[in-house]
Amino acid sequence: MKALITGASGFIGSHLAEELSKRGYEVACLVRETSDLKWLSGFDIKLINGDCSDKDSLNNCVKGYDYVFHLAGLTKTNCKEDFYSVNTKGTENLIEAVVKNNSEVKRFVYLSSLSAFGPKVNANLPNEKDNPLPVSDYGKSKLRAEKAVLGYSDRIPISILRPSAVYGPRDKELFLFFKLIKRGIMPYWGDGQTSLVYVDDLINAIILSAEKESAAGRTYFISDGMVYSNNEIINEIASALNVKVFMIKLPKPILVPIGFLSDGISKIMGKSTMVNSDKIKELMHTDWICDITKAKDDLCFRPNVGIKKGIKWTADWYKIHRWL
Repeated sequence: MKALITGASGFIGSHLAEELSKRGYEVACLVRETSDLKWLSGFDIKLINGDCSDKDSLNNCVKGYDYVFHLAGLTKTNCKEDFYSVNTKGTENLIEAVVKNNSEVKRFVYLSSLSAFGPKVNANLPNEKDNPLPVSDYGKSKLRAEKAVLGYSDRIPISILRPSAVYGPRDKELFLFFKLIKRGIMPYWGDGQTSLVYVDDLINAIILSAEKESAAGRTYFISDGMVYSNNEIINEIASALNVKVFMIKLPKPILVPIGFLSDGISKIMGKSTMVNSDKIKELMHTDWICDITKAKDDLCFRPNVGIKKGIKWTADWYKIHRWL
C-alpha cells in the first residue's frame, strides 16, 4: 500500500510516517524546502517537494497513492488570516488535487482538532452529533476545513478525526507545561477538565480510520477515553519530574492582556509562540473533553496508554533528549 502524508515533519506526522513505514507501507511525505526533516531520518521514506498553499504544486504530487493523510496545518500565528489561508484553503487545495488527479484513492484522512468542535457547553459529554461551536480562529479554520473535506465525500472516501490534546515524545506544545512545572511554578486560572491522547494511540486511530470501511464519510473524536482535571494533569507531570510545584492563581481577566502582550513580543521577535491572543480564547473556557464511544464502536479503537504511563514516558523522553 502507498501512503502520502502532509505535515510529516511535525510531531504527529513524523510518528505516523514512522509507524506506516514499520507496517510495510510505501510512505511518501510532502515537505517544503524549509521543513526540518530530523524526525524522518533513518526511515525508508520518499520526500516530495510541495506546499498545500500552492495549488499548482500538488497535482503531480498526489497521483498513485492508496491513502492520503492530511496532517499539515498551522497551530499558532500572530495573524488570524494565516489560519484560514493555511488550514482551510490549504486543505481545500489538497483535496481538490486528490479528487482531480487520484479519484481512485482508498481514503483521504483529515486530522482536525477538538478545537474545531469547541469546549463543552452543557452537562453532557460532547459527541459527534452535537453542533460545533469553536471559540478560536484556529478552531474555526479547522472546522471550515472539515466542511471542505465533507463536501467531497460523495466523490472520494474521506474520514475526519478530532483529537483532544495530544502529548508524547517530540511534542513542543505541552512541553511548555513540563518546563514550567520542572521549574516548580505553574500559572493556574481555575478548575477545568481536559481529554488527552498519547501520540501512539492517536496514530493507531488514524490508521484505523483509513483501513476500516465503516469509517468512510465519518467524523470521530479521539482521546484516551478518560476525563482529567487540570490538577490531575499537573500533579502527574510533577510526579514524573519528581518536583514539587507551586501553583500561582491568575484571575481569568488577566489572561486577555497576557495574550496581547505575547502577540506583541512575538511580532518583535518574528516568531509565533504557543501563548497568544487566539489561544487565550480557548483558555477562557474550562472544559475541553469528548466522548469516544463512536470511535470505539466503528473503529474498534482501544486506547492503550493512560495518563500515568504516558506522562512518564513523555517526561523520560524529554530528559533523555535534554529538553528538560
